[in-house]
Amino acid sequence: MRQKRAKAYRKLMALYSMSFGFRQPYQVLVDSEMCKAATDSKIELAKQLNSVLQGDIKPMITQCCIHELYLLGKTQQPAVDLAKTFERRKCNHREPIPGDDCLTSVVGETNKHRYVVATQSHPLRVKLRSIPAVPIVHVNRSVMVLEPPSDATIRTKEYSEEQALHVSGTEQRSLASSSTTEPPRKKKKGPKGPNPLSVKKKVETIKPPAKDKGKGKEKEKPVAAVRNPVVGEKRKRDDAHESDRTEQAPADSQQEQSRRKKKRKRKAAEPIERVADT
Repeated sequence: MRQKRAKAYRKLMALYSMSFGFRQPYQVLVDSEMCKAATDSKIELAKQLNSVLQGDIKPMITQCCIHELYLLGKTQQPAVDLAKTFERRKCNHREPIPGDDCLTSVVGETNKHRYVVATQSHPLRVKLRSIPAVPIVHVNRSVMVLEPPSDATIRTKEYSEEQALHVSGTEQRSLASSSTTEPPRKKKKGPKGPNPLSVKKKVETIKPPAKDKGKGKEKEKPVAAVRNPVVGEKRKRDDAHESDRTEQAPADSQQEQSRRKKKRKRKAAEPIERVADT
């Protein structure tokens, strides 16, 4: 099989698997005409079906189709032997009916069991094209061909994709129940407060120390609080240095007075010593 045709068949089976739930191994219903065509053209039917469907297969045949081969006589004994190698599909027909009618009844109106039909009967292929999701395989000049999807298959695929985009019934019920139980809350409209980052800080007031009662009470004036903590610390340090200086001042004055007294005594003693020397 050519690479281009194999790629097209692979895409086609991917469509059936994604949209309609086909899975491997694919169940292939073979009719009596396909068995005769395979023996006449010397085609390995199972191998060709495997390559066309691009996956594992499970060939199946009904009892009515085998009965048709028996009626053809000993000339179609190779086709009977080929049909006996396939799995038997129960059609639940007490009396054998034509193979086309048997396969149509087995497939049904919706192909519930996901069958692939391999047939050489033209009337049967026309019937199956009206049923959605039925892959059809036939032999054309000793070459096995997988037919493109029918119009019914494409319509069903588009409808299922469109339905997937809409809300399902269960989701609508759940949404309706949630809307009835919890009504939407309305937002209250009113004046908004100022931006806290743009509001100035309040100025703290410090009361001055109370003065003597006789002088009268002076009005308290608001004093702006020192915002810079570093400046406040420097002022405290300066006040501490000034207090230390006031404490050291009287001690220094006493030392200077004692020094002055000593100098005076020395000056008074110098002329007496000079007189004694003379």
